[in-house]
Amino acid sequence: MSGDAPAAGADRTGLRARTAVYAVFILNGFALSSWIARIPSVRDALGLSQSALGLVLLCGSIGAVAAMPVAGALVIRLGRVRTVTAGACAVTAGLLVTALGVDGLASPVVTAAGLLLQGAGTSTWDVAMNVEGAAVERRLNRSIMSRFHAGFSLGTVLAAGLGVLLLAAGVPTWAHLAGAVALALTGALVAVRSFLPERERPADGSAEHHPGVGLRRAWREPRTLLIGLMVLCMAFVEGTANDWLALGLVDGYGVSHTVGVAGFAVFVVAMTVGRVLGPLLLERFGRVASLRGCAALAVGGVLLFVLAPSLPLAVLGAAAWGVGAALGFPLGMSAAADEEASAAERVSVVSSVGYAAFLAGPPLVGFLAEHVGTLDALLAAAAASAVALAISGVARPHAAGVPVGAPARSGSTPS
Repeated sequence: MSGDAPAAGADRTGLRARTAVYAVFILNGFALSSWIARIPSVRDALGLSQSALGLVLLCGSIGAVAAMPVAGALVIRLGRVRTVTAGACAVTAGLLVTALGVDGLASPVVTAAGLLLQGAGTSTWDVAMNVEGAAVERRLNRSIMSRFHAGFSLGTVLAAGLGVLLLAAGVPTWAHLAGAVALALTGALVAVRSFLPERERPADGSAEHHPGVGLRRAWREPRTLLIGLMVLCMAFVEGTANDWLALGLVDGYGVSHTVGVAGFAVFVVAMTVGRVLGPLLLERFGRVASLRGCAALAVGGVLLFVLAPSLPLAVLGAAAWGVGAALGFPLGMSAAADEEASAAERVSVVSSVGYAAFLAGPPLVGFLAEHVGTLDALLAAAAASAVALAISGVARPHAAGVPVGAPARSGSTPS
């Protein structure tokens, strides 16, 4: 991909769309992490055991995984703008119900129902913004998907930092989540107005004009499914940190909830830095080598976090874990979207497989935590990283597609 910056005014539409994609990624991460920051206090407020908490978190994952297979079809039928809008509305409604379940009714069932809706909205929003991000990459001819995902991580950092302050100030869950989703929804509605123009669709809403492979065929492609498996492993690595890293510090190192959330903030800061630097790694080493290096670092980071003899070393492990988890998901999305015509279908399939990690992860780690303790249960993330390391070669740029993330040609630089 050419690294030459567009001439002034040469592609204002593409540059505005790039800014809009950054915005929706940041807001998606902000909304999700606002909930994550409340998990330790929600566990105590509802009096949940580790396994019961895992089952409540599972509902969010069920919603996410259930919506994934349909999200690609929604993008094709409704377009990226309306799909992101629908997802943002569902996230807003879901987190408001979750807040009601925690503070208003003290009901794990209502809380779980809210997370079910929130998960569906998050995954729908996720697929649509990744398809738009891939379209912007092609429009600008620049490898910047990892930086879009850095925007997501920046949103999680901002939400985690805000969560520390609000927890310390004793702000209730309902006020925290209501404010977060109001900001996320308003921002998303403004941002999508600058997305790239989409192809006109037939008046009957059919997809006959669409030249892609189709969802059914995409589900039978070995490369697409293996990319999904790799993304699943790295999503498990990231999701385990999202759900359990703060609790691992609280239960394993005897720190307060505030310190536990601060440790999670270290993880997301490190992951954000890794995603910002991603294009530099891609230029120098290419997609596959970058993925392998990150997966190996994630293995080491998780091991250090779990086995560290002191809290500072555990926090260092959290930082390495974050950098290692940085590129798996975004580069998996780029690999799935190598061919523009089939990007929506393949991103939907890869996301569906990958989000299964969020379905299986919470109850699996919760079950392990009941038997071996929260900290040792996190070793499952190291095992998942090792699997991703072994199969990373499947993300090699598709010969027939746009080589997003391939080693740069002479003289090219990433955005």
